Amino acid sequence: MKATQISKDNGVVKFSIEFTPEEWKDAINKAYLANRSKFSIDGFRKGKAPRKIIENFYGHDIFWDEALNSLLDGNYYEAVKEMALDVIAQPSLESPEIKKDEPVVVTGTVQVFPEIEVKDYKGLEIEKFATVVGDKEVEEELERVQKSQARMEAVEDRKSENGDTVIIDFEGRVDGEVFAGGTAENFELKLGSGQFIPGFEEQLEGKEAGEEVDVEVVFPDDYHAEELAGKPAVFKCKIHEIKKEVLPEIDDELASDVSEFETLAEYKEDLKKKLQEAADDRDLSLMKDRALEALYKANEITVPEVMIRNEIDNMIYDMNQSLASQGLGLQQYIEWTGTTMDKVREDAKPEAEKRVKTRVLLKNLIRQEGLQAAAEEVEKLMAEFGEQYGMTADQVKTMAGDETENYFREDAQTKKAIDFLFDNAVQVEKKEEEKDEEKTEE
Repeated sequence: MKATQISKDNGVVKFSIEFTPEEWKDAINKAYLANRSKFSIDGFRKGKAPRKIIENFYGHDIFWDEALNSLLDGNYYEAVKEMALDVIAQPSLESPEIKKDEPVVVTGTVQVFPEIEVKDYKGLEIEKFATVVGDKEVEEELERVQKSQARMEAVEDRKSENGDTVIIDFEGRVDGEVFAGGTAENFELKLGSGQFIPGFEEQLEGKEAGEEVDVEVVFPDDYHAEELAGKPAVFKCKIHEIKKEVLPEIDDELASDVSEFETLAEYKEDLKKKLQEAADDRDLSLMKDRALEALYKANEITVPEVMIRNEIDNMIYDMNQSLASQGLGLQQYIEWTGTTMDKVREDAKPEAEKRVKTRVLLKNLIRQEGLQAAAEEVEKLMAEFGEQYGMTADQVKTMAGDETENYFREDAQTKKAIDFLFDNAVQVEKKEEEKDEEKTEE
């Protein structure tokens, strides 16, 4: 097999793939062996007719299509690699002229990744973010840690209050009939959490353990179960137990329980350091995002529609995976929200187009600046990926297959391009009116 790039015009490459007479004969014979059992010819048992007999009976080209398809299936991507093409769509192939004992030459065209000239990528203005972690943030983190160490304690000397957790049995009825999903036993419900429909939790406040309560509510008009939407319901509830959250003191004992430090002062100092490091990472990530946004705005480009369609497909796949993790399906989501798949794709298109254009800009920036990823940078990304998913480097390579190194190299080069943008950007102070808006929101 020999692949040749014939021409390239406006992102479309014309190419040829040439197969030797021997390769063609071998493909024909394999097609015959794979399909001979389908033919019944008088005088021969089914599947036993010689190739020449089948060709004489059904036509000399009876096996050509399958032979050609098998050759292309096995060699097209090798040809793409040989021609160093970054294809973004399936090729359009022409039927070859086939002559006895001559090479078979398939010509075709394919769309490749756009090559453009990226402009104005140095000196991009981005807002400077420099978060300073103070005592307020440390105290908020301490309160979060305090709540994480809370214990539940039974309430025996008072009635239920907002914030308590009640252990209840309940049975819901609409029009006097029990409905699916409206019954539970020993259910833990935190009053005031908003976990149940409006009006439910409030009616369980001021009650005692052992008390039975009829909770009367009306399902919201937009409730996800249409058969219940807008209807009044009565829940017969029995309160088995009332519990309250007991928070530990924020002191040296708490510090030693949750950290390697013996005193609260040491723990607070370490917390402040870690919170500042996390804030610095967030600020840096945000500024890099702003640099990408500035690059996108500075370059108005067009990209092939096929790339946008493919990106929409990827977004919908990710959406489906996210819904599946919540026990839902995409079709179920579409039915519940009253939308359509066409509308989902239409809504996704602006973001898909932006992602594709940004990717095109970054890849061409890598080409223009000759940004290359060192072997150790690629290995580091592979190690980080493996660590994240509990895999060894060899397992990562096995999972990703032959393209493992290319995948991680592209990822490393993309990170390099984003760093390049950021390093060559100009950081400017946030405008006063924006600062004022943030203070107003606070």
